[in-house]
Amino acid sequence: MEPDVVIVGAGPVGLFLGVLLLQRGRSVRILERRTARSNRSRAIGIHPPALKELQRAGLASGLVAEGIRIPRGVAYSRGKRVAELPFSGDPGFPFILAVPQPVTERVLEAAVAALDPQALVRGANVHTLIDDGGTVSIGADSPSGVLGFRTGLAVAADGAHSRFRERFEPGARARDYPDYYLMGDFQDTTGHGHDAVLYLEPDGIVESFPLPGGVRRWVVRLGAPATSPTAGGLAALVSARTGAAPDPATNTMLSAFGVQSRLASSMVHGRVVLLGDAAHEISPIGGQGMNLGWLDAAALAPIIDASLAGEEVGRDIRRFERARGRAASKASRQAGMNMALGRPMPPSALSARNRLFATALRVGCVSGLVERRFTMRW
Repeated sequence: MEPDVVIVGAGPVGLFLGVLLLQRGRSVRILERRTARSNRSRAIGIHPPALKELQRAGLASGLVAEGIRIPRGVAYSRGKRVAELPFSGDPGFPFILAVPQPVTERVLEAAVAALDPQALVRGANVHTLIDDGGTVSIGADSPSGVLGFRTGLAVAADGAHSRFRERFEPGARARDYPDYYLMGDFQDTTGHGHDAVLYLEPDGIVESFPLPGGVRRWVVRLGAPATSPTAGGLAALVSARTGAAPDPATNTMLSAFGVQSRLASSMVHGRVVLLGDAAHEISPIGGQGMNLGWLDAAALAPIIDASLAGEEVGRDIRRFERARGRAASKASRQAGMNMALGRPMPPSALSARNRLFATALRVGCVSGLVERRFTMRW
């Protein structure tokens, strides 16, 4: 029996869409080229709108139990506290949840397996995807040989480096930013508890987020790509800018990255849909990408279900594309503002901006607006 839907990519977005479709009684195959889950933790922040969708799917409680609730963000500059921003605007989820990505993927994968143990196919490297107008033919190499599927709909959720985006969106060029970052996880000795902390410093921002297990993530803005990153080098940068002193011996993850953004002009191409980072790659600063993809999936799943039931969904698809395109544009602009906030600045100008920032956040309506922007409650 051929599946109703084939999803390419078993990251958080592909797995979540798989759960939503399986819960609706649809047959699904999720093809993932990796033979096992990655242990690297990039995306960690889950925002209230995504938590609501995860809750509807019965998944939020498991993630909340394994994560850290971040109740507020606190800003410092040159050793002095500048401002704080509570993340309490959503009464159901008055926090941002920090969960290592491997944990998130484990929870989602377990949910898929509970619904259909055969749904996830690992080691499947998709090389062919042909939409003939009535069905989609998919071919993939795997350790057991060549796999072939014929399905009514294919979803490319294969991330920012999607092999299918260039095929369906050849004009979606990337925008490069002059921002580079070095990121790592260390034992938390700061005393900041569950607060997210931003250090607004003349040489560039340093961000700090709590993780389960007494771990804290540090992200340092650089002016050029890190050529030979080390845990000791990152710890030294953190110490020089903030006075905090992560112990390099406790480092468990290290990553250096630059920033691009790329928004597809259309997510739906016949019987193929681009989803998540494959459709809209945005800066990871602010942690919106995974959440944006989950909200895409939550909006798309009922449309797929209705289409497979024989309903006319042309108008729903157009509404979906408009709404998700607007959301991606907002997320991209917010990510751009987050990066601008963290760029180097002369001390006098930085002090003036910090005073303005602190004064504005004391105004309730301004604080509420900023909180909604940071937590994706647009």
